[in-house]
Amino acid sequence: MKFMSSVIQEMKLVTWPTGKKVTKYTITVIMTIVLAAGFFAIVDAGIGALFNALLSK
Repeated sequence: MKFMSSVIQEMKLVTWPTGKKVTKYTITVIMTIVLAAGFFAIVDAGIGALFNALLSK
């Protein structure tokens, strides 16, 4: 139980972000994921089209 009391003591020392910051960070992460997924989808489609063009000749 000493471990748990140490954990609780440390958690009280943590500076937690405000709700506004959490929302901002969440939107940033979601937008980064959407942009990365879009980028990789476009690259994948381009490579697929290139291979199809090369293999159909």
